[in-house]
Amino acid sequence: MKPFTRLTATAAPLLRDNIDTDTIIPSREMKSTGKSGLADGLFAPWRYLSAQGRAPDPAFVLNQPRYADAEIILGGSNFGCGSSREHAVWALAEYGIRAVIAPSFAPIFAGNCVRNGVVPVVAESRIVAQIAADGRPVTIDLPNQRILLDEDHSWSFEIGAQDKAMLLEGLDAIDLTLKHRPQVAAFQAADKQVRPWIYLGDAQR
Repeated sequence: MKPFTRLTATAAPLLRDNIDTDTIIPSREMKSTGKSGLADGLFAPWRYLSAQGRAPDPAFVLNQPRYADAEIILGGSNFGCGSSREHAVWALAEYGIRAVIAPSFAPIFAGNCVRNGVVPVVAESRIVAQIAADGRPVTIDLPNQRILLDEDHSWSFEIGAQDKAMLLEGLDAIDLTLKHRPQVAAFQAADKQVRPWIYLGDAQR
């Protein structure tokens, strides 16, 4: 997973509340269980003129030239609600979205973001609206937990210590567990003395 430290990028405004995971990636677009091949279906109900075709809707924000290189989404409240499908975050990440700034997130979606290198940045509605109205690239400074437009326009945001560490180091849940490998090995060595029958299978491997 790619570490996230500081990003300055175009932010595409999608200022709608309750954007659900079925809109982010409809079930009909989920043709595999892997993380690849999903970007084309991102926001398919809004991005294309019909469900059957791939003719882009010029009114949709990601189809507009000024947002062609967007790496940040500006969203509304309860972003990522609906089903818990991790494909929604996979589609965002494969498309090139590194962060979403919104007033609130569905908890499962926010957790999926962290575990896939996408930063869920919580900011008040007025801040999100101000960034959208300004139109300039916005900076997300994760180490200092700041959103910046310029020296006079910056805001702090909160993020859990473990989530921050995972994003900064580019760790998924398995990587995070493996950081404790010495402690796990020490526990197993001590446990073998107390409960040797648990480890009988080790001799057969």
